[in-house]
Amino acid sequence: MAGLLKPAAARILISALRKQFPDIPIHVHTHDTAGTGVASMVACYLSGADIVDVAMDSMSGVTSQPSLGAVLNSLPEKNNDFDTEKLYQINNYWEQVRQLYRCFDPGTQATNTEVYKHEIPGGQYTNMLFQAQSLGLGGEWSRVKEAYAEANEILGNVVKVTPSSKVVGDLAQIMVSNKLTKQDVIENADSLNLPTSVMQFLQGYLGEPEGGFPEPFRSKALKGAPVVKGRPGATLEPLDLGTTKRELREKFGSWITDRDVMSYAMYPAVFEEYAAHYNKYGDVSILSSDMIFEPVKIGREYIYDKEKGKRFYITPVAIGQVDPKTAEQDVFFELNGEPKRLTVQNKSTADKVVTRQKANPALKNQVGAPMSANVLEVRVSTGSRVKAGDALCLLSAMKMETIVSSLYRAPSLLLR
Repeated sequence: MAGLLKPAAARILISALRKQFPDIPIHVHTHDTAGTGVASMVACYLSGADIVDVAMDSMSGVTSQPSLGAVLNSLPEKNNDFDTEKLYQINNYWEQVRQLYRCFDPGTQATNTEVYKHEIPGGQYTNMLFQAQSLGLGGEWSRVKEAYAEANEILGNVVKVTPSSKVVGDLAQIMVSNKLTKQDVIENADSLNLPTSVMQFLQGYLGEPEGGFPEPFRSKALKGAPVVKGRPGATLEPLDLGTTKRELREKFGSWITDRDVMSYAMYPAVFEEYAAHYNKYGDVSILSSDMIFEPVKIGREYIYDKEKGKRFYITPVAIGQVDPKTAEQDVFFELNGEPKRLTVQNKSTADKVVTRQKANPALKNQVGAPMSANVLEVRVSTGSRVKAGDALCLLSAMKMETIVSSLYRAPSLLLR
């Protein structure tokens, strides 16, 4: 995953595998951080590999995969199997797409053989660079890479693929943020606040690494915390997918599919954030990239297909002034020729005004007011214990009074 396979080693490895397993397909995947990916993939193919992973020229190289065009032109007999003119057209298309996503380009513009030292996987290399910048460690990127190699040694030189590579990266970021050396971490493991991913790795939630866990570091860090023995999946509680689907539909709506259930089962927190975004904004995946990454332009017509046979033509007309009290403003536009108005919050000024937090209908532990009203009486206080049906407050609006009651039992109440 880090692109550590060199051409000479590739010939030895693939030749030995092909001799030992003549009927089993051999599929080789690598990245090109060091710049040796093309030569390594050519060596793998000539040594008997059935499949080698590459990328279109405009999306290849460095932390991506080796170039398809370079590999094909290094193998004339294979190059004749492809329509090179069509490959050029496809490459030109992805070259344009990449420009739309340039704001996410990590800035790794050249190969770097330092990867043979730190062994950071290609995909993680760019993610860690963004993470370091967001943590204010962009200026210490060289130290982060050094710390990654040290963290890898602390954890026992683990096989670094998702998610084990993240464990190493998280420890490296903590080391740099807190100016910790390798020796500091080993000697003070019992007093450090290590990342959750590191603790879960040491507890065995990713399985047991080849050669076992590093000791005494593991025992000191866990401080008696429970551990998982054997394959973690073997002791997981059964998951009722049907029940999970019903619960998700009750919480987020009838649009939940079996695929959504699987996403939630693997990444519950990430999926809930996605579902809340979906319910608020709809399916934004149908919008073109420029509508997501660039501000809308007044007078420009935007086109998107919501579904087959259902096309929308949207033309922004004007943007109103920001209300200083609410940080909201009106947006005027035409939808299929009809004038429309939408009130939105201006996020650039929202932090300058006082806003009232609204209850999230997806969260059962939040109770909101059923209308805009004046609060006449609050019948509870922060920390109160309430039962389902207990009155929380009395509201009044246009001479109409309403009692807001708790829908559920709460051992401790928080007023906002």
